[in-house]
Order: sequence, then structure tokens, then C-alpha cells
Amino acid sequence: MSGSLFIVAAPSGAGKTSLVRALVKDDDRVRLSVSHTTRTPREGERDGVDYFFVSQQSFAEMRDAGAFLESATVFDNSYGTSAEAVNSLLAEGLDVILEIDWQGAQQVRRNFADSISIFILPPSRATLEQRLRNRGQDDEATIARRMRDAENEMSHYIEFDYLLVNDVFEETLSALRAVVVARRHSLAVQKQQHARLLTELLA
Repeated sequence: MSGSLFIVAAPSGAGKTSLVRALVKDDDRVRLSVSHTTRTPREGERDGVDYFFVSQQSFAEMRDAGAFLESATVFDNSYGTSAEAVNSLLAEGLDVILEIDWQGAQQVRRNFADSISIFILPPSRATLEQRLRNRGQDDEATIARRMRDAENEMSHYIEFDYLLVNDVFEETLSALRAVVVARRHSLAVQKQQHARLLTELLA
């Protein structure tokens, strides 16, 4: 049985990464796709766990060879999802989450028409800006640019299947989990999972 592909997108600071990591920790049937990136590792990040950190040249070679399911440039750095890695996990019957931006989501939907896309919004602009400041990673100019880019990112929410507002973390996590569980009980998935039972019941 093949797993399902989930796309999760959000502006920087909306809490997307924390939500996805919490879901993966709680559900052993969900895997997070590890992206390739050209950006420098942040403190505490591990190669092959958080990202595959590669040079710009290596990234370009992979992209030109068609190795990426999707790729995009964000904040002057390139990001890409390995098609081989995603297909391998899906073939094992695992659900896979792609934590990508709206550009990547558009590319994935062209290749996976039955993917499920989820967009996460902050509860307010003020909250979003405060979350960015609380990270303590960016200067004022970078925060200002992230806020401008966030507005553009958020304008694409309408392209997604589900919309979650991350105000209370546990409530949002519960909603995210509900989307995944609902997909597992959709007719298309259940017909595949219980093909033998259905044949027996309707014989």
C-alpha cells in the first residue's frame, strides 16, 4: 500500500517546523522529507537530519539532472526535495510531509495530483513579527524582509486544501493530525488498504 504525500507551507515564523516535528514524533507512520539546501547550517542543525547541506554547484547539478521533485530559491538560498527519497518512503506505505513554500507546492501538485496541501497562518501580523524577533537569529533588516516576504507567501493560502491558524499550538497540532487521519480514512486509501476484505464482503 502506498502512503500519502502531504505538503505543509507557511510564512517564516508561523510555527510550521515545530508543528510538523511534533506530528512526526507522535506518529510513526509519518516521515518528514529532508530537503537539500545551499544555506549554511544554523547552530544545532545536523547534516542529513535537518537538511542535506550541499554546495551551490552540487545543487545545480542535481537540479539539472532532474533529481528534485521541487526546488526553489528563498532568501538567496536554494532548497530542493529529492524525488527518489520521497517515492521510496511512499512505496513503504509511509505518509510523507514536505515542508516547503508555495512555489515548491505548485511544482509538487503538478507531479502529485492527489497530494494534500495544508497552509498555516499566524494569528496576527504582530504575533508573526514577535515570533521572528524571539528567535534571536536575525537583524532588523532581515526581520523587515521576512515580514515583506511573509505577506507575499500568505497571499497564496487560497491554493491549498486546508488552512490552519496557529494560535494555540496544541489545538493546531490536533487539527493537523486530524487532516492526516482523515486522509487515511478516505475512500481511495481505504479501498486500497482493505481490498481483500471488500472482495470478501461483496462476493
